[in-house]
Amino acid sequence: MFAEYIAVALERAKYKTLEDGTYAATVEELRGVIAIGDTIEECRRDLIEVIEGWVALRLRMGRTIPPIGGQMIAVST
Repeated sequence: MFAEYIAVALERAKYKTLEDGTYAATVEELRGVIAIGDTIEECRRDLIEVIEGWVALRLRMGRTIPPIGGQMIAVST
């Protein structure tokens, strides 16, 4: 379920070239998630790490994880 969630998030990622030639990526449904890299691939790898950390932090804080593209990460209590 975790891998599928990240895969869907990556499909929805928006990449932008910054003024200095680096890349930034965001996922609209995941507020606060942003990744930066010197190349698209580096940016994508960073995005995976950022999403993993974002999900882990929300789980530790007891916050819900928003569904994305039909994928959910349910928190059991």
